[in-house]
Amino acid sequence: MIHNLEKVHREGRKLARALDKIGFDIGHYHVSAWNATKVVLVLIAVILVARLGSRLTRRIFARMSSLDRTQQVLGEKLASIAIWALALFVGIDLLGISLTALTVFSGAFGLAIGFGLQKTFGNLIAGIILLMDRSIKPGDVIAVNDGKGSSFGEVKKIGIRAVSVTTRDNREYLIPNENLMTQQVENWSYSSREVAINIPVSVAYGSDLDQVEKLLLEAVGASPRALSFPSPGVLLSAFGPSSIDMSLVVWIDDPEAGVGNVRSDILKKVWRLFRDNGVQIPFPQSDLNLKDSDGLRVLAEALAARKSEPR
Repeated sequence: MIHNLEKVHREGRKLARALDKIGFDIGHYHVSAWNATKVVLVLIAVILVARLGSRLTRRIFARMSSLDRTQQVLGEKLASIAIWALALFVGIDLLGISLTALTVFSGAFGLAIGFGLQKTFGNLIAGIILLMDRSIKPGDVIAVNDGKGSSFGEVKKIGIRAVSVTTRDNREYLIPNENLMTQQVENWSYSSREVAINIPVSVAYGSDLDQVEKLLLEAVGASPRALSFPSPGVLLSAFGPSSIDMSLVVWIDDPEAGVGNVRSDILKKVWRLFRDNGVQIPFPQSDLNLKDSDGLRVLAEALAARKSEPR
């Protein structure tokens, strides 16, 4: 067994010397097929080891039940960055790259960051800051702009470049971390998960407002997602041209489950209660006033004469 290993080692050295002869010199450096092969092998090893270390770190932090989700993600990101940096330095050491060459490379890399990778590194730092100050964390419900208006979604993941936000209709938005740092963000669950929903309701003039308020609160009480504390409320909004406008305030503590379905459920119950108790929901009405004129008299006389004709 040892003899076979020595034989393989000798053959490997012969192959390395043969590949090293295939190349050319640039100043004090010798570029050969063996050097290129070694670089490729070291790069593959560095990438595989770093990715394996990142996955292992992710699993380790996922099992730490003492940490919340935000702390797990933050620890995972920092550990992944450290693993990739360590793997990079080990690879540089294995390749035998001098510190002088590394200094020149780092200067060029710094210029690349300044000109071409500024946004990428800005998003990376912004993601770490978001996790550290806990202003936006996985599980939060935030409002996003879809181009037509604002819709809300749940933060599923804070990545290196962007935050993944999934809306109720299963559309997933990838928002750059830097945008969430520099722009105003509406976070529905930052300090509290309790969210108020305003539901407008109109009733006809002549309705008993005390009865209407009682029926509205009864409809809210029958909704399973509506909270009893903070307690719901009924506000008189305005005396409209055709109706008395009221606003029903309802509180929920699970905004990620949707808002429109709660509003729909309560309005259905309101409709049934109004119908059973004789409360009318108005429709637009207008009064038409006709001014006296010669043309109007002629029209009235013609209609009266047509009505008096025998059939």
